[in-house]
This record gives sequence, structure tokens and C-alpha cells, in this order.
Amino acid sequence: MPSDEPQNRMTHKATFERLRQLIVAKENPPTLTNAARTGVAVVISLLVARLFPLPETYWAAISAVIVMQSTLGEALPISAQRFIGTAIGAIFGGFVGMYFPGNVAAFGVAVFAIGLVCAALKMDRGAYRHAGFTLAIVMLVPRTGNVWVIAMHRFFEVSIGVVVGLGLTAAWPERTSGPAAKIGDSTSEVGAEHVA
Repeated sequence: MPSDEPQNRMTHKATFERLRQLIVAKENPPTLTNAARTGVAVVISLLVARLFPLPETYWAAISAVIVMQSTLGEALPISAQRFIGTAIGAIFGGFVGMYFPGNVAAFGVAVFAIGLVCAALKMDRGAYRHAGFTLAIVMLVPRTGNVWVIAMHRFFEVSIGVVVGLGLTAAWPERTSGPAAKIGDSTSEVGAEHVA
């Protein structure tokens, strides 16, 4: 009776090769400069956030990591979406959390209502996504304290990380191997000199 071992080995090999293709970066791998810039950004954002009485300063670092993964031209619209989405989520979280703290049905209705607001204002889905994150954190994470204070803390924690990330991206742009391939790939569009 023939063994299935060679066929199983080939199947496993093909599975691992497919997984490797999904994981290995082809177009935008991390670089030493990117890692250094991101490390500096998270430290600065945490230190700035700790200057204020904010209970969850790690959100500043998380926001800085997100911003630092783009060029300035790419980061500006993403950051604007993050700002407005976080503000909308904090406002909805404050209102809904005040009257229906932790209520799953109210949370679902609030997510739907935020979607309607974002659609009516023709906002990008990124803003809607960030509004939903913020709403969930403000409304569903059990905490003691005023829900409006929690909502404001959330907005400021995220905002600090975004501002630090944008500032560092502008001050220390990542080098590119050549001219920008499309609009938004270089920092030159927002007043900084493109580094070749």
C-alpha cells in the first residue's frame, strides 16, 4: 500500500509557501529608518500624554504608530479621518454612555446612527471606523467616573499621538529611492522638501 507521506509533505509545503507569500512585504517593507522614527514617535507621544492627567496614555502611542506608517501626504487625510472619527465617537459615546452604559442594543443603534451621520456628511469609511472604535471604548469598557470625562480623555489621548506622529513625519521624512510615483507619496505637497 503506497504511503500518503510525499503528498502530505507537498500539501504542507504549498500551504507554508502560500502563508509566506501573504506575510512577506513586497512593496513597502519596514526599514531601519521607519523603525527608528516610529520608536521616537511613541516615546514622545507617551511623554507628552503623561504631561496631562490622562489615564490611558497608551492610546497616544497607538495613534503615533498608525500615523508613522505613512508618508506625510498619506498621513494627513488618514489623520484628519482619525480626528473627526474620534470626536464623533467620543460625542456619541458621551451621550449614549450617559443614559445606556454598557447596553448592547444602544451600542448597536449608536453605531448605526454614526454610520448615518458619516454617510450624510460624505465622510470616508476611515472616519466611521475610528468613530466606532472610540464609541466602543467609551461606552463598553467598564470604568468608574463620568462618561464625558472618559470621552474627552479618549479624544485627547488619540489627538496627542496623531499630532506627534504628523510632526515627526514632517520633520523626519523617510527617504525614498526615487521621485514619488503618485500624488500623496511625497512630503513636497505639504511644503516640505522631497528627500531623494
